[in-house]
Amino acid sequence: MKSMTATKAKYGFGRLLDAAQREPVTIEKNGRAVAVMLCMEEFERLEAVEDAWWAARAAAAEKAGDWLGTEDSEKLLVDLLNAEG
Repeated sequence: MKSMTATKAKYGFGRLLDAAQREPVTIEKNGRAVAVMLCMEEFERLEAVEDAWWAARAAAAEKAGDWLGTEDSEKLLVDLLNAEG
């Protein structure tokens, strides 16, 4: 994976965009990785993988009976919000 400092990313944003079309680019600030720039197609692919993972978890929870219905979920959220106030 390619790496670039935040300063180089700031002043060479066009080059950063071009590089991100080829491969993800790590952005570093003070020698520490703080972000990754990637092309839209790769981002959409990762979102689809995450969505499929959560869908599989939800299906497994439903099959096992380990899930809350809509009303119970709403009540839990309301209770949690009211507890913070």
